[in-house]
Amino acid sequence: MTKREAVDVKVDAMIEDLRTLVEVESPSRDLDALTESAKTVAEVIENRLGGHAVLIASEAGPHVHWSAGGDPRVLILGHHDTVFPLGTLARRPFAVADGHATGPGVFDMLGGLVQAVHGLAALDDLSGVEILVTADEEVGSRSSRALIEERARACGAVLVFEGAADGGGVKTGRKGCGTFDVTITGRASHAGLEPEAGINALVEAAHQVLAIAALGRPDIGTTVTPTVASAGTLDNVVPAEATVVVDVRVESAEEKERIEAAFAALTPRLAGAQITVQGGVGRPPMPESAAAGLFAMARQLIPGLEGRAVGGGSDGNFTAALGVPTLDGLGAVGGGAHADHEYVVVEAMAERANLVTGLVRAIRHAGGTF
Repeated sequence: MTKREAVDVKVDAMIEDLRTLVEVESPSRDLDALTESAKTVAEVIENRLGGHAVLIASEAGPHVHWSAGGDPRVLILGHHDTVFPLGTLARRPFAVADGHATGPGVFDMLGGLVQAVHGLAALDDLSGVEILVTADEEVGSRSSRALIEERARACGAVLVFEGAADGGGVKTGRKGCGTFDVTITGRASHAGLEPEAGINALVEAAHQVLAIAALGRPDIGTTVTPTVASAGTLDNVVPAEATVVVDVRVESAEEKERIEAAFAALTPRLAGAQITVQGGVGRPPMPESAAAGLFAMARQLIPGLEGRAVGGGSDGNFTAALGVPTLDGLGAVGGGAHADHEYVVVEAMAERANLVTGLVRAIRHAGGTF
């Protein structure tokens, strides 16, 4: 891309682009909605940065990829899917009041996307910069993971625009996270006439829930939390099947292996019961070492900027696990991710956009040494 005249970051323009993105609803797995959202993201990028944003089809919806050309140097990473179902916008429209921008997806993570684009627009040379905005981060990134990893390896540095940590800090580490689905199969029988003829899947599930919960080691950052369970069909039938969904978070690869092995080794307590397990720790831990160099650059730009390790996962987990320098939480300052009170602090938007500008300059100047 040819040199471009530097432009100032204007908050009013960012607010208008944020409105544009929020008002195209984009719930995960809704392919029609995600297609419209991807087109809108591409238009915002092209309007501010020039060039052509490519929509990459996938079973989860279109991913958006934009490149300024030249040797890849830095990947700007985000997602355009949200957790909110169609119709949320009618109930909770985009608004700006009392210093906050609100609406579905403003914090997670449309505000971050807007800040990234406007921060890049303030650069006079964008060669080596790529943007990847995926369609399935909120549901595990199964269709986008290979693409994310490919572009991360090619670029050599990744800036992730998920919402900032509490207080406006960036995210220098993340736990690995995953979901396990445990299915218990028993045998139905009449609960009054011959309960002994059945194999009570609910009772077996109760044993397993206690055993599963005991796998947690919060002292070293491992949490194992049964979250959803179901069993039975009628009040006079011994349950023939039960299911338990378990959320897992780990801070190390060793704990990932221990937990996955423990789930594979679950053993029934009741004679004749059977257990099947699906799932795993799909996002590997993001070690703080992966962010160290980029975080040092960020602190040069904003002295006193805090870095925090957090429990939630992002696509930065994948890139950091490859050994690619990755800094996360560069997006909007605000809060309420996935909740009705989700918001972005408008006053912080310009500073965060300027942080993008400075980081990209520093990465290019460092020549891959950071």
